[in-house]
Amino acid sequence: MRLIILGSPGSGRGTQSQRLSKHFNIPEISTGNILREGMALGTDLGNQAKAYVEKGEWVPDEIIIEFMHQRLLQSDVTGGWVLEGYPRTAFQAEELDFLLDRLEQKLSWAIYIEVSESVMMERCLKRSLKEDDPDIVKRRIENFRESTIPILEYYDRRGRLLTLDGSLSPDLVEKNILNSLK
Repeated sequence: MRLIILGSPGSGRGTQSQRLSKHFNIPEISTGNILREGMALGTDLGNQAKAYVEKGEWVPDEIIIEFMHQRLLQSDVTGGWVLEGYPRTAFQAEELDFLLDRLEQKLSWAIYIEVSESVMMERCLKRSLKEDDPDIVKRRIENFRESTIPILEYYDRRGRLLTLDGSLSPDLVEKNILNSLK
């Protein structure tokens, strides 16, 4: 099973990617974790990413794509994976498809966990994290919409998109995902 989990801030994307990873016994691949690990190890790629992260900027597509390429070459992903936090743009989604073709792998599904803006706000503000103050949450939601709608359209055109209601309890969302994957 090769899955991409898409969703807005507060959608439960991280929770569901962890649950699916455990359910299918496949690695969860988080862009954030890959970046942190690369920066901590001081790899060439990690140092390139660090320069952007330290300035609070998005790491360019080319660097993220190369991180993903290196990660998908590792032996633990031959039986499948769950991607969380990637792709973030339609360009990254296309590049992922090219990479998967080269690796002779095929995406099973892109799963979009959909929640309303009010649910996003409520969940993010409930976490009480510094980066989740109302203005920052609104900005993150706007950024999400701008970058994610083209990704959803991309996977929908390829018949690889599942959209599920993320406003339910985490257990029900997981159950609905698993039922949809059958």
